[in-house]
Amino acid sequence: MISPVPAPTSDAAYSKHASPARPTLERMLDELGSTFLTPLTSVQDASRRIGGAVVFDPLDDQAIADGAVILGVGLSDGPTLRDVLARLGSRGASAFVLREPVLVDDATVLVAREHDVALLGLTRGASWTQLSAMVSALLTAPDESRADTTIAGLPGGDLFTLANAVGALLNAPITIEDRNSRVLAFSSRQGEADLSRIETILERQVPEKYSRLLAEAGFFKELYSSEEPVFIELRSAETPIQPRVAVAVRAGDEILGSIWAAVPGPLSTERTAALREASKVVALHLLSIRAGADVTRRMRADLLSTALEGGEGAAYALERLGISDEPVAVFAAGMLAADDGNLDEASDRQARRQHVADAIAVHLAAVHPRACAALLGGTIYGLLPVQSSETGEAQAARLGNDFVTRIGRGSGVAIGIGRVASGPRSLVSSRDGAERALRVLQEQASPARVALFSDVHVESLLLEMRDRFGSAGEQATGPVARLFAHDKDNDTEFIETLRVWLDSMGDVSSAAEHLHIHPNTFRYRLRRLAEVGDMDLTDADVRFAAQLQLRIVPELVRRGSPLGAGEH
Repeated sequence: MISPVPAPTSDAAYSKHASPARPTLERMLDELGSTFLTPLTSVQDASRRIGGAVVFDPLDDQAIADGAVILGVGLSDGPTLRDVLARLGSRGASAFVLREPVLVDDATVLVAREHDVALLGLTRGASWTQLSAMVSALLTAPDESRADTTIAGLPGGDLFTLANAVGALLNAPITIEDRNSRVLAFSSRQGEADLSRIETILERQVPEKYSRLLAEAGFFKELYSSEEPVFIELRSAETPIQPRVAVAVRAGDEILGSIWAAVPGPLSTERTAALREASKVVALHLLSIRAGADVTRRMRADLLSTALEGGEGAAYALERLGISDEPVAVFAAGMLAADDGNLDEASDRQARRQHVADAIAVHLAAVHPRACAALLGGTIYGLLPVQSSETGEAQAARLGNDFVTRIGRGSGVAIGIGRVASGPRSLVSSRDGAERALRVLQEQASPARVALFSDVHVESLLLEMRDRFGSAGEQATGPVARLFAHDKDNDTEFIETLRVWLDSMGDVSSAAEHLHIHPNTFRYRLRRLAEVGDMDLTDADVRFAAQLQLRIVPELVRRGSPLGAGEH
């Protein structure tokens, strides 16, 4: 059961983190344009706010958030593009990105202007994944309202603004990287650097061949052990590498990342001091981003918990999550018992669940910007806005299977999906269905990793009946009880014979093959168990009662097949 979270008393507690001002088209082009994006036509409204990046899928009726940046993978100019522009533009898309080279004709320009959609070109060599990550980074950066403040004389805006400020101080192109050499932000003028820097920007990660050169030269050890900027010259037989100066970004003894500048030679004393001071400002930014991300995650987890509890604050929580007026599918994800049991420590199991929860949250956000997921207790819950109640379950099932496929079926993740809900009251019922579907997956011997509650309703009822039998101490009765007692006293196998015959729907040949005995031997056993159990196997009600008990009486359930499903 989810621990209830009280509804907030006002919007003030959430105003700082829940609704940051989204970046504009102008800002996206300023920060990504020099490397990733080129306007294919004039941008009509550069002040328009952008939403998340959405990959265009011609086979799916996608949810398009207001201001969405559409990634037109595989599209080029022509009637198809104009049709897509008109359709998605009317649903709120702000920009449409096409792979360069592309020539846009006048008819396409007219359609784009009519629907106020900016047409942009993606630089050759940059990947769609990179662009999607960059747009997401812009959306999660600190609020632009901080850009007019200063810290130690440098702008207090997002990391890209800070990178440009540091670049201006040093008169050099800058990158800000984390401990794993992933690029968090970069300045303009990257074209002045060398090929290795261009590859780093495009891949959002220092290429492995350059990281290896730096590690072999002992540069990382020197960088992270020094509080001063470090100058380095690398030589590569493949390509010329411009000298670099870098400084570690610290918070106390913790290394948060580093700042890199591509320079012609060692820095002057003044610029060395400026870079050292800039590292302190970057540290504040990285800590702020990390703290903000933690606060946002906790806040959304609290809202999700409140919504799923269905109490007094559920409607408010859904409103704050931005999904109060549309149908949603509820996910409940967890680890299969065998896989979770491989981890000895409870902390390791919880860390693994949190890792999966973060992956699910990212996967959901790629489909719908207002989708959310969080680890609540030992279960990962998620809400996915869907197109309609009629098609929502199928859409959710496709998404769940896609996620399981991406992380691998051997990961041990199982996902239950409740019926599509509309409003806080039906959300509770949908959550219950998702939990029950997840339990079926966790307890039955099946290769399935995703289940709709509507598909496993009966199996869920059987599990609940078994729970009742176990908690109340009830036992088998009638013919099944007599057969069970006879097996215990005489070392016979009448219960298993009856089970296999029922699961084989009375097919003696199939049942005998399963038990590896002759059909005539099986017929003899069947006659004997009918006599011992005093049961009429031709009576449908008798067969149903026997099969039901074999599936719900705990001591009769076949090991490895908790629901009693036949496995022949």
